[in-house]
Amino acid sequence: MLRPDLPYTGGMKRLQDFTVGDTFEAIREVDSYRPIYYAAASGDFNPIHIDPQVGRAAGYSGAILQGMCTFSWLSDACVAYLGDPARLRRIRARFTKPVQVGDVIRFQGRCVALDGPRIALELEATNQRGEEVLKGAVAEGHLGEG
Repeated sequence: MLRPDLPYTGGMKRLQDFTVGDTFEAIREVDSYRPIYYAAASGDFNPIHIDPQVGRAAGYSGAILQGMCTFSWLSDACVAYLGDPARLRRIRARFTKPVQVGDVIRFQGRCVALDGPRIALELEATNQRGEEVLKGAVAEGHLGEG
């Protein structure tokens, strides 16, 4: 599925199109409606995500984005690089800093290993202040069939 908000990679990449050292990037901005949209889609209606006053009472500038929304954007960046959602087999990350409404998140990845059809990626996500919002992020993929 093509997404207009993510870079188009030019179709399905073949195994030989990937090399160790490849990099990729995606940038997402957290608009004021994003936590509400994600709450509706996920059922996560925790007030800290949808009520700016609750976010401020917790010490933030307003509502904070659901962590799984940030994580899904990281997954989207990997899928855009890999060219097919079925190629992404595993992904993990540790949440280190809340993402707030108004933040601009830069997702970056690098291919660190290729072993036949298996691929390993190191990932990071930082806000516009250069602060890591996800740490220790890695993904594994399979570039062959099945």
